[in-house]
Amino acid sequence: MSTIRLLPAIALILAMTSLSWADYQTGAAAFTEGDYTTALRELEPLAVQGDASAQFLLGVMYGIGEQVRQDYAESFRWFHEAALQGHAAAQLCLGMMYREGKGTEQNLPAAVKWFGKAADQGNANAQFILGEMYRTGEGVRKDPVQAHVWFNLAAIRGRKDAAEARDSLARKMTSRQIAQAHAKARNWKRSSQKNPAR
Repeated sequence: MSTIRLLPAIALILAMTSLSWADYQTGAAAFTEGDYTTALRELEPLAVQGDASAQFLLGVMYGIGEQVRQDYAESFRWFHEAALQGHAAAQLCLGMMYREGKGTEQNLPAAVKWFGKAADQGNANAQFILGEMYRTGEGVRKDPVQAHVWFNLAAIRGRKDAAEARDSLARKMTSRQIAQAHAKARNWKRSSQKNPAR
């Protein structure tokens, strides 16, 4: 097949992509401005087509009950769809829903899994929550070293409460445990720099 024959197909794909992007931008702006009617009209078709960002915003809308009836199961469904595509904020929200049992049965191991996926992408909120879960043993074996790692990574990303939690935890740890935690955090940072989409 010649390149000339492919040009109309490529042009059509580019036009559809730019139209979808414009629809998403319109929907996201409307969402931010509190115009949930427009947001729903623009985002729902994109979410159905598989747009992860649109799916995430629909998950938020169903979770808080804006322009749609509050429906945690529907919120969970949209967050799950976006999370499967690697959307870090959706992974965080999905972890929260599993942790709290909203829209699904409470499942702490699943919560840890989804928080971990978001944390691995550098989401400071997920990192902080994992730090708390490892500190208290919620859904995981209590592990002060791992808790320190996650608190430290969240602190590096600007969460002040994570720095406070890390420092408070460090006062109860041995110097060997702290050294292990620092080494694990360094390894995580090196690995994430090699694989930014982690």
